[in-house]
Amino acid sequence: MKFAFSSNAFTNYSLIDSTKLISQVGYTGIEIMCDVPHAYPANFTDKMLQELKSMLEENKLEISNLNAFTLFALGDTYHPSWIEKNQDKREQRINHTIDCINLAYQLGAKNISVEPGGPLLPSENLSKEKALQFFRQGIESVLPVAEKKQIKILIEPEPGLLIENSRQFLEFMKNFDSKYLRLNFDIGHFYCVNEDPSTLISDLREYIEHFHMADIKDRVHYHLIPGLGTIDFKQVFKAIKDISFDGYITVELYPYKDKPLEAATTSFNYLQNLDH
Repeated sequence: MKFAFSSNAFTNYSLIDSTKLISQVGYTGIEIMCDVPHAYPANFTDKMLQELKSMLEENKLEISNLNAFTLFALGDTYHPSWIEKNQDKREQRINHTIDCINLAYQLGAKNISVEPGGPLLPSENLSKEKALQFFRQGIESVLPVAEKKQIKILIEPEPGLLIENSRQFLEFMKNFDSKYLRLNFDIGHFYCVNEDPSTLISDLREYIEHFHMADIKDRVHYHLIPGLGTIDFKQVFKAIKDISFDGYITVELYPYKDKPLEAATTSFNYLQNLDH
């Protein structure tokens, strides 16, 4: 199995320093946060691009994924989302996603992950049907770019958002027939909505391109260092091996911004013991 660590735990560090540290721990991959303060495409100059490519090569790190989920540069974790009532805000999300696709192409990355629509806010009085329509239209706007650049867009279901479980994901995917729209399988997210990740891995195998990993305690959505929660990762890893998955599993621990190196190291040691 191939393990990566997400730079979104290292927001107190530059992306270059994050790359060095993640490599020193022993990971062979890095997930890059396409947002401030790391690789927000609108601010990411050619010089920064070349410096990152050199640093990745020097540290023998592959890119597991470009994380295009958050958008703190323009709003917050979720906003502007795909399902804003305001069309200009939806366009901001669409344009950002296209920028992330282009950045992935420049970096030689294979995929980007995106939020599953966004949160349905009672204050906006938006029906679920209309929100799904907005999300579908947004994906339709970016998918031709992804197909042209051969970059896969990975939808990441999350508790409390428009698409939060496997049934909703599969229903949404009926709108599309493209190998460039797939799934970022977040183990903890599915666990939080009372689904069994071990079973789902087989059920969703044709869509899975990348895994996010963090532990969860008692199905409460808070990312913990693997081993500190209640997910049975032995069973999960067995299921991953059973489908002959050869991509990356990225540990995503953004709550550990104050001690990311410790979190990355503890997780890596846990994974080495678990995978043997």
